[in-house]
Amino acid sequence: MILSSDLSVPEAPVLLADGSWLLVEMGADRGSVTHLSRDGREKHIVARTGRPNGLALDGQGAIWVAESWDPALLRVGPDGRVEVWLTACEGEPFLFPNDLAFGPDGALYMTDSGVRVQDLLECGQIRPDYAMLPMDGRVYRIDIARREAVKLDSALRFANGLAFGRDGDLYVAETLTGWVYRYALADGGVAGRAEFANVVQRGAPTGFQGPDGCKFGADGHLYVAVFGQGHVADVAPDGAVVRRIWTAGALPTNLAFGPGGDRRIYVTEDEYGAVEVFDVGVDGLPLWAPLAAGTGIAGAG
Repeated sequence: MILSSDLSVPEAPVLLADGSWLLVEMGADRGSVTHLSRDGREKHIVARTGRPNGLALDGQGAIWVAESWDPALLRVGPDGRVEVWLTACEGEPFLFPNDLAFGPDGALYMTDSGVRVQDLLECGQIRPDYAMLPMDGRVYRIDIARREAVKLDSALRFANGLAFGRDGDLYVAETLTGWVYRYALADGGVAGRAEFANVVQRGAPTGFQGPDGCKFGADGHLYVAVFGQGHVADVAPDGAVVRRIWTAGALPTNLAFGPGGDRRIYVTEDEYGAVEVFDVGVDGLPLWAPLAAGTGIAGAG
């Protein structure tokens, strides 16, 4: 089932309380945070930022945007006004802000893929020698009230999607190796990186491929969009891939669960510029969203 089409390089779907959606359109012709109606038929641009990549909502109606073209964390207010919130961590500039998620501690967590998007793309396409590019993928914890970032990890080969499990741990995708890593939070940092699951299907054609955006189901399974391989990997709590949900296009970028009782995932897919819908038999694990700095509450799923 297709919820919406004619989207320009969509990513980062976010369910709103009224059942409508936010997502980003990364294409050069849009470069926008876009609102979709519940049925996907109506859409309008909330804000143009350049090349937005990731989204997260807080409990006060603000939209947080990982902007990859002029690398920054942006805040889009309920009135659509865009504010540059943060561009560096302790003097080290961001390179490619990618995905965002609020944690149970109220902080905002962000991945940085570790290579400038202008260096990765040629004429809007991933350059064929991408594997030769230096990459310093990073994971950040951001105190949005203080406008301060702390680097939790680095040297990842294209850090990408991230999500919090019901165990409170942070899970981060490293696209070019196929790994999803687990980080246990500890005193404002993490207690180290552990391998959780490798979601790449072996024997597939080569090219830029691997785990992209991800979300947890209420049953503890992690659903991972596998860019370049055309599927969503359903990963059990022990790290085993128990099924692959095939998308119409080869370039799924991210996903979100629908409202409670819907038991479906909504997948952004770049090859056809669409949001695809799949019945997975489970609702999503509620996301976290802070009412105020340092206050974590369960938000929309």
